[in-house]
Amino acid sequence: QVQLVESGGGLVQPGGSLTLSCTASGSILDINAMGWYRQAPGKERELVARIAKGGSPNYADSVKGRVTISRDNAKNTVYLQMNSLKPEDTAVYYCNADLYDAFGVRKLVWGQGTQVTVSS
Repeated sequence: QVQLVESGGGLVQPGGSLTLSCTASGSILDINAMGWYRQAPGKERELVARIAKGGSPNYADSVKGRVTISRDNAKNTVYLQMNSLKPEDTAVYYCNADLYDAFGVRKLVWGQGTQVTVSS
């Protein structure tokens, strides 16, 4: 069984910073892309940032210049460094991973989500 576990969410003031982490564990053969998505109340889940296995990132326009995604392939972990946070960044943040399990079956696995609240 493969699972993703996020950490690092919380309450932060506008203009503050936060770093989210997400680690994949279980019977994993290989991980392709990893990404962060978010869902605010009453809104659709949207892409925040995504990073390929080779390290090429892409970002949503709404977070460009404020967010950095990175990954540690040895630890099966993806990070999301968020700076200059705004109230509109408030959402539940989910990570996902496009991976192959130990049986060679390709799967898209999601974490359980971590709440980020930006408020004074």
